Amino acid sequence: MEWCELNNICGGCTYGGMTYEEQLNEKEKKLKEILHPSFDEETVWEGVLPSPLKEGYKNKMEYSFGDDIKDGPLTLGMHKKKSFYSVVTCDDCRIVNDDYNRIVRATVMFFGLFHIPYVHKRSHEGYLRHLVLRRSFATGDILADLVTADMPDGCCALSEKELLAQWTGMLLKLELEGQIAGILHTRNNSLSDAVKDEGTCVLYGDDHITEGCLGLSFRITPFSFFQTNSKGAEVLYSKVREYVGDIKGKTVYDLYSGTGTIAQIAAAVAEKVYGVEIVQEAVDAAIQNAEINRLNNCEFICGDVLDVIDSLDKKPDMIILDPPRDGLHPKMLPKIASYGISKIVYVACKPSSFVRDMEYFKTAGYRVERASGCDMFPFTKHCEVICLMSKM
Repeated sequence: MEWCELNNICGGCTYGGMTYEEQLNEKEKKLKEILHPSFDEETVWEGVLPSPLKEGYKNKMEYSFGDDIKDGPLTLGMHKKKSFYSVVTCDDCRIVNDDYNRIVRATVMFFGLFHIPYVHKRSHEGYLRHLVLRRSFATGDILADLVTADMPDGCCALSEKELLAQWTGMLLKLELEGQIAGILHTRNNSLSDAVKDEGTCVLYGDDHITEGCLGLSFRITPFSFFQTNSKGAEVLYSKVREYVGDIKGKTVYDLYSGTGTIAQIAAAVAEKVYGVEIVQEAVDAAIQNAEINRLNNCEFICGDVLDVIDSLDKKPDMIILDPPRDGLHPKMLPKIASYGISKIVYVACKPSSFVRDMEYFKTAGYRVERASGCDMFPFTKHCEVICLMSKM
């Protein structure tokens, strides 16, 4: 199966060249191997739920500026596989909407014509760092955020203001399937290669887009957390809602709640939902989104989950866990188990972390009742897992 010319070059699609059916079979095989210690004879394995979109599914990309060969022409795309320095231009990527490819192609050409330098990882000198693109599947709106360091003296004949104005004007003239809702400029002078926000200004339009999920609306900025596969997220959250079951009149804890997507889906039928998240920006977004969706029975709290749950007013009837890749803090396990609730739903982006946590839950009298995979990332090796744990 032909995939793309960068297959096995960029660090993106590890399953490029496989049919989608082959990918699902491979993911299910690996998941069952990993999850086997957590299952018993009565566990119902429901297979891997496919992504509604196999190509063009990613709603967010963080591209890096660089070069493919030392002192070569400017590139904009992904790091080469197993390379910290080399960046290959990804302007024909199949896991993003083609609007992204058009924007990347135009952007690298624009800054290349002006010979604008990228920030080198060793010297930390230069200007261009990243291009962050986000697209709403609900509206087709696109956010483009250029991330740069401070402009060095003599970098360009134009002032920074003039350069960014011309780049903005160029983007607005592109023929796209969707439409650009906002163009932003983010400053980042940190030594780290990660995308960091040290101040963002709007060059054109809005600073956010709005995405839809299961009848709810979510306001998304360049740095908001939201599942990168919008259509896949609906499949994932539908399965979570199915596992949660009847929670009418009940209190739900959504721990590690991010921007509150799961909490708000649960709030539509629960009496009260507490969302706990340590990242303040995510909590602020969750509060805004709950207001947009007119949900007044959600309370979002910023802080370490380990500390916050001891201060909550109501004890939970249901707990939903969606922890980071490393899973739950060891001290969280006995706290969760001490509530003695009958059912817990665990969403794992790293299945092996769930298996480790499940070892403790078994000693506390829980078993995996139902489990399924959810393919949020076609053509990559990654796969989410949703598990319903029940008290024996």
